[in-house]
Amino acid sequence: MSRICELTGKGRLTGCNVSHANNKTKRVFLPNLQNVTLLSDGLERSFKFRVSTHGLRSVEHNGGLDNWLLKASDDTLSPRALKVKRDLKKKQQAA
Repeated sequence: MSRICELTGKGRLTGCNVSHANNKTKRVFLPNLQNVTLLSDGLERSFKFRVSTHGLRSVEHNGGLDNWLLKASDDTLSPRALKVKRDLKKKQQAA
């Protein structure tokens, strides 16, 4: 399972450990991913996603999962999140 946030697309970064003697060795910075269940008001059901803690705060700040998905670009979303976004758009157009 890759270490990429399903909603924001945040992934791993590379950098260097720098010792006191200024020796540099490669290292990896991993995002803080959590398995969460987010509720969709429009679809009236819940979805499980693997989301970074920063992304989780952003979703809550923007008014929930539905608003976040409708505003987010398709490039950053995972295939599962894209499917939820498409279902949400269909439901809104039908109403």
